[in-house]
Amino acid sequence: MKTTTNAPLGKDAIALAGLFLTSGTMHFVRPEPFESMVPRQLPARRGLVYASGALEIACAVGLFVPRTRKAAGLASAALLVGVFPANVVMTTAAKRRLDRKPDDTKRQGYFAATVARLPLQWPMIRTALRAGGVLR
Repeated sequence: MKTTTNAPLGKDAIALAGLFLTSGTMHFVRPEPFESMVPRQLPARRGLVYASGALEIACAVGLFVPRTRKAAGLASAALLVGVFPANVVMTTAAKRRLDRKPDDTKRQGYFAATVARLPLQWPMIRTALRAGGVLR
C-alpha cells in the first residue's frame, strides 16, 4: 500500500472504506441491532446509532478523497477505537445467550464470530492510519 495521502488507496484501505460504507448504511437501514450494542448508560441510543453510521460513511468517503485522506484516516482510527466497547458488549451479550442454550450451534457460531472480531479491530486501526499517511 502506498503511504502518501495523494497516492491511490491500497486494497486494504479500499476494503476498510467498503466496510465502513456498508456498515454505516446498515445503521440507517436496520438500526435495531446496533442499538443493542450501545451501552445502556448512554442516552438517545437511536441517535447515537445514526451518528456513528454517518461518521462511518463520512470516514469512508474521506478515505477516497486525497485532500481529506489524512483526516479521514485519523477519524477512522478514532472511530474504530470508540466503537470497540460496543463490540465487547456484543460479545458479552452473545456469551449470555449461548450460556442459556449451550448446544445451539447458531449461537455458538455467532459467539465465535464476535470473539474473532475483537482482535480484528487492531489491523483495521493500523490500516486507517496507513491510509491517512500517519503510519508506514
